Amino acid sequence: MWVTDECKNSFMEMKWKKVHRYIVFKIDEKSRLVTVDKVGGPGESYDDLAASLPTDDCRYAVFDFDFVTVDNCRKSKIFFIAWSPTASRIRAKMLYATSKDGLRRVLDGISYEVQATDPTEMGIDVIKDKAN
Repeated sequence: MWVTDECKNSFMEMKWKKVHRYIVFKIDEKSRLVTVDKVGGPGESYDDLAASLPTDDCRYAVFDFDFVTVDNCRKSKIFFIAWSPTASRIRAKMLYATSKDGLRRVLDGISYEVQATDPTEMGIDVIKDKAN
């Protein structure tokens, strides 16, 4: 499994330049390449990310979560989401499960990981709880 330069470059733009709020990645099963599926602009929300994930196929996503601490400090944490809905094919679930660590190694700077099989497992409350 190979991660394209587009994935690395998009992640670095999100991390350092804040030009993306989220990035959705997919695996092309024929070429075994991880590619960028969708990019969310800086004004998009976590709900936009959740809505962009397919209900019947697996994806990876990273989300730049901005929040304010109890000390009133503005912070940002990058979340990695492994999306594997129940309705997706078993072959896709296996491919995404075995390829996840390779992508995680390339994307340096991820603070937290969330694995989800339905939208309730990756709700904004889950993200907020992990960030605080």
